[in-house]
Amino acid sequence: MREALFVKRNTDKWREIEQNPTRDPDELTDRFIELTDDLSYARTFYPNSNVTRYLNGLAAQMHRGLMQNRRDDRSRFITFWKYELPLLFYKSHRLLAVSAAVFLVACLLGWVSAAHDNTFVRLILGDQYVNMTLENIKKGDPLGIYDSRDQATMFVQITLNNIYVAFRTFIFGLFASFGTMAMLFYNGVMLGSFQYFFYERGLLLDSVLKIWIHGTLEISAIVIAGCAGLTVGNSLLFPGTFSRLESFKRGVKQGLKIAIGLVPIFIMAGFLESFVTRLTLPSLVSGSIIVVSAAFIIWYFILYPISLNRIRHD
Repeated sequence: MREALFVKRNTDKWREIEQNPTRDPDELTDRFIELTDDLSYARTFYPNSNVTRYLNGLAAQMHRGLMQNRRDDRSRFITFWKYELPLLFYKSHRLLAVSAAVFLVACLLGWVSAAHDNTFVRLILGDQYVNMTLENIKKGDPLGIYDSRDQATMFVQITLNNIYVAFRTFIFGLFASFGTMAMLFYNGVMLGSFQYFFYERGLLLDSVLKIWIHGTLEISAIVIAGCAGLTVGNSLLFPGTFSRLESFKRGVKQGLKIAIGLVPIFIMAGFLESFVTRLTLPSLVSGSIIVVSAAFIIWYFILYPISLNRIRHD
C-alpha cells in the first residue's frame, strides 16, 4: 500500500485518538492495540517517514496513559461508578427511552385488561397470591404478605431473584432484542394488573405507599436492565460501520457493564423490601423514601450522565 493511501485511510482514527483521549481502560487498550498495529506496519514499509515518527510518538503517549491506568487500579472501583458507567449510560439514553416506553405501554395494557376481565389478575399473579391477599384484606392488613417471612431469608431470596430477572432481561437481548422486549412486556403487564387489583378495592394509595418503598428502585432497575438487553440486541441488528461480530462484542461489553451496575440497586431494593416495607410507616415517611429513590434514579442515570458528558466536551 502506498504511504499516501495508508495515511488517508487512517487519519481520522489517529486524529480521534489524539484529540479525544478516553479514560475507559477497555477502550484505551483497544485503541493502543490498533495504533501499535499501524505503527508496526509503518515501521515495516515506511521506516524513515514522518508518519512512522508521528505514530511512534502517539503510541508512546498512549503507553504512558496505560501505565497511569495501571497505577490507578485501586481507584478503578470509584472510577467505574463516578465516570465510566454514567458516560456509558449517556450513550444508551435512547434505548432507555425505548425500554421505558415498552414497559409503560405494557403496564397500561395490564391495567385495562384487568379492568375488563375478572380472571386476568388470577391468570397473571396466580390464584395463591390473589387468595392470600383477599384473605389479608378481610383481616384489615391487605399487604400483610410482607410480614409473614423471616427478614434475612427474605432479603437474600428477593435480591437474588431480582438480579436473576435483570440478567435474564439482559441476556434475552441476544434474541435480536425481541426477548428483552418480551420480558419488559411481561413485567409491565404484571405490574399494571397488580396495581389495578388494589385500585378496584379502593386500596391503590395504600399499595403505592407500601409497595413502592422498594418498587421504585426495583422497577426502575428492571427497565434499565431492559436498556442493557436492547443494547446487545441492537448491536446485532444495527452494526453500523463495524462488522456484525465486532459490533456484537462491543454491545455485549456495554450491556454487561450496565447490568452489573444495577446489582447495588437490587441489593438496596431487597433491603427495603425485607426490612422497611413491612413496617407501618407514616405516609410522609413512605412518600419521602419513594421520592428520594426516584430522584436518585433520575439523577444518576439521566441527569448526571448528561452533565458529565457536557463537562467532558467543554
